[in-house]
Amino acid sequence: MKRLMLAAAIAAAGTNTSMATDLIVTNAKVATMVKEGQFVQAVAIDNGKISAVGSNAQVLKKKTAATRVIDAGGRTVIPGLNDSHLHIIREGLNYNAELRWDGVTSLKRALEMLKEQAARTPDGQWIKVVGGWNEYQFEEKRLPTLAEINEAVPDKPVFLLYLYGLGFLNQKGIQVLGYDEKTQYKEGVVELGADGKPTGLLVAKPNALILYSTLAKTGMLPRDQQVNSTLQYYRELNRLGVTSAIDAGGGGQAYPDDYAVSLELAKDGKLTVRTSYYLFAQKPGKELEDYQRWLTQTKPNKNDHLFYANGYNTEGGGENLVWSAADFENFLEPRPDMPEHMEGELEAVLKLLVKNRWPFRIHATYGESIERDLAVIEKVDKELGLKGLRWFFDHAETISDAQLARVKKLGGGIAVQNRMYFQGEAYWKRYGAQTRQMPPIRTMLKMGIPVGLGTDGTRVSSYGPWPSIYWAVSGKTAGGLQVWQDKDRLSRHEALRLMTRGSAWMSGEEKVKGTLAVGQYADLVILPQDYFTMPVDGIRNLEAALTIVNGKVVYAGDAFGQYAPAAPAVSPEWSPVKFYGGYQNR
Repeated sequence: MKRLMLAAAIAAAGTNTSMATDLIVTNAKVATMVKEGQFVQAVAIDNGKISAVGSNAQVLKKKTAATRVIDAGGRTVIPGLNDSHLHIIREGLNYNAELRWDGVTSLKRALEMLKEQAARTPDGQWIKVVGGWNEYQFEEKRLPTLAEINEAVPDKPVFLLYLYGLGFLNQKGIQVLGYDEKTQYKEGVVELGADGKPTGLLVAKPNALILYSTLAKTGMLPRDQQVNSTLQYYRELNRLGVTSAIDAGGGGQAYPDDYAVSLELAKDGKLTVRTSYYLFAQKPGKELEDYQRWLTQTKPNKNDHLFYANGYNTEGGGENLVWSAADFENFLEPRPDMPEHMEGELEAVLKLLVKNRWPFRIHATYGESIERDLAVIEKVDKELGLKGLRWFFDHAETISDAQLARVKKLGGGIAVQNRMYFQGEAYWKRYGAQTRQMPPIRTMLKMGIPVGLGTDGTRVSSYGPWPSIYWAVSGKTAGGLQVWQDKDRLSRHEALRLMTRGSAWMSGEEKVKGTLAVGQYADLVILPQDYFTMPVDGIRNLEAALTIVNGKVVYAGDAFGQYAPAAPAVSPEWSPVKFYGGYQNR
């Protein structure tokens, strides 16, 4: 490997040998991410933090008899990935019960997986594919038909969630749920056939309540299997190079009950992804009561992880502050208008959070929604003063330059995700070709607005981080549609920075996380290929060869198998995760 040297002043930093060194990684192409094009050969770790970076010779001066040395074999090392918008806690409870089509490249194979899983699933259990895929990732470039789903699985209930737009039930699923011609949902349609009976197609119009409500009726894993499921999901994220995630809450994810499993594992020191979580209001019209109650139960920056600094923290309120402000990004349907009473409800919640210095995040897809949200935020700022309180919009696909200027003035940020990677074609069909980058990341960066990159996994998007980075670098959808102009595409350094240090801003950790420099958290990933030079299409299928969190190896692939920590057996025995794993990038 060509030896790439850091500037002498930085390379020599932190080479004091007076402290015991836990781990040294040598013979690497270490991307410090301090600035573009800055690489070193080695990195040393003491007590969960980076203690030295530089040449092999410089860093090995810190080696003691107790130091573990890992030879990277010329491979690239990057800071651990940090997803600024992931529904990690909710997915942990459900992961082992789900068949994931994330990354599957043909509909034929997806249907085979459905059939295979049905054969091993016991009676009384559902076969579920819960988001993270679209038709354009398949060679066939189409959705499955109801006939194909029923042929694959005629005798056990099946539910497929497609983005926030459609749900598919097989005939057995319809029977188990008891859906008939009288079944109705507000803002949703149970499609009826010529015989007047449900076909199995569920259509969001545009609110996804019909889909969430149906999913909630398909059952949950028992507590012991939820514990195992959470451990498996965190390990899966480690496999993909994720070392931190900021949880955006979610519908049906009530605090504190649905956080009990992850809290237990955090207190036992078993969670291997640093997790900061925002609290998501659950009941329309009762949001203020939710936050008033939560203010007495927790507080921002309360760490419940046994071993990691900022390992499991309450962060603030959102992404759903009030249901009346929700504008679901279902591009299969027209843009929803928020009701007239939204402003009053949002103002009351924001005043409560600002008075108590709780950071907040707010879901907003469309510029029309953001205009109304900003008016409320500006009113609260004028009355109470945000005074540096951390807050940001999630998504912001059609935010305007003028609105971005107002976000900047208010000290806000933007958490962006690759939802258009999955929905770019749907948006073009409804609104025409994009003439402006969506979301306008390049403009955000030029304005100096904090930007974090994430996925919005696991339902409307996949949890896989590398497709999000690929989308930012290529400007293409999963189906290969070029939705960004060349001038808007990010460099590989820029994209990676947004999913490392950029995302760290959303949890107030930008000074301790996201670069490989002295004093930073020792969260890093050895990659099997060089992200910075490999063919761009291969980026979406990257994973970790080895992942380190807080200075400890939490995942190791075949090349570093001798360092791999023991993984618990998957439970239940019939879990799709046992047979397929999660993201299908192999």
